[in-house]
Amino acid sequence: MRIAVMGAGAVGAYFGAKLSASGHNAAFLARGAHLDALRRAFESTAQAAICVFKTRYLRTIDAAVGALATMIGSATTILSLQNGVDNADKIAARWGERRALAGVVYLGSQLVGPGTIKHLAGGRIVFGEMDGSVGATTQSIERALTAAQFPCEFSKDIRRKAQWRKLLWNAPFCAISCLTRATVREVIESESLRKLAVHCMAEVTQAARTVDLEPELIDETLNFSKTLGDFKPSMPQDLEARKPLEYEAFNGIVVKLLRQAGNDAPVNQVFYGTLEYLDKKFASRRQVKS
Repeated sequence: MRIAVMGAGAVGAYFGAKLSASGHNAAFLARGAHLDALRRAFESTAQAAICVFKTRYLRTIDAAVGALATMIGSATTILSLQNGVDNADKIAARWGERRALAGVVYLGSQLVGPGTIKHLAGGRIVFGEMDGSVGATTQSIERALTAAQFPCEFSKDIRRKAQWRKLLWNAPFCAISCLTRATVREVIESESLRKLAVHCMAEVTQAARTVDLEPELIDETLNFSKTLGDFKPSMPQDLEARKPLEYEAFNGIVVKLLRQAGNDAPVNQVFYGTLEYLDKKFASRRQVKS
């Protein structure tokens, strides 16, 4: 199977490398020194059987989707592993719902140098078709992922339950860790930060009103976080590396949906505003480097 990975950072390159090691023909879209390192190991892109879409440049997602065009053949499927709850819909709007799969990733990894990924924890993928069905192509992708030793599972409700449940963790813990430089353990052990996380999650559950998230998920999310120890979420890693921050996908979507419903999202609005400031502060430096 020929696989193209768009957004070959700490997560995308990890999955692509393991798929390549299992015998699949993997190609990557990257930039800079990381791209140079990947070129020494992998082939260039062409039409692919699967495009694994994992990029954090969400503010330019329309351009990113357009960049897929040269890789899309008549039988290509696009698997979106991006954070957030509406990115697969944007891909489906361009390429059709039958060509788009939505997924979530539970993985801790870090880009420690050009072409070098440090796997910290996890690696599970949950994915599914937009309409909840499970077709032959989806099953073939599941077999390819399983053969590459990725724990994976189908979800017939991927857009509603799996993605929102991940956002329930990402929205508070990524923002708080990024703004305070605290690890997950420090957030959990701090009464003030833990309460802030709970208030943020309450707003997420309000925004997900059509999904009807169970109230007990907040306690389950806190208990899960206690097992992560001194884990540093992706957003503070991005801040340290001066990479774009995912505040639109994590906090902006909560503010947007609650505003559309005539409600406020004070915690997520503060997170959104402060993270937007930090992101723009370093944007000019990123442009100079690129």
